[in-house]
Amino acid sequence: MRVVVLGFSGLLMMAATPSSAQAIRTSEPLLLAPYEVALVQDGSCSFGHVLKVTGAIRGLRRKKLCVPMGAFQASLDVIR
Repeated sequence: MRVVVLGFSGLLMMAATPSSAQAIRTSEPLLLAPYEVALVQDGSCSFGHVLKVTGAIRGLRRKKLCVPMGAFQASLDVIR
C-alpha cells in the first residue's frame, strides 16, 4: 500500500489546474479574479441564454454579457 504525501505546494498545484468543463452557477460569485469568467443562470437573461461575468482589474466594473447557452448546455445535464 502506497501513501502519497503532498505538501502545501502540492495542494496548490492541484487546485490551480484548469478544468475542461465550465460550471454554471445560480448566483454571481463575490470574488472573481481579473479576466476570470463565470457563467451564471439567475434569470436575468432571456430563455436559452446565460449571463457571462468577466472579472476586472481594480477600479473597473465587471463585464456582464448574455450569451447563448448552446455549448454550455451539456454541463447542465444530470450525471447518472
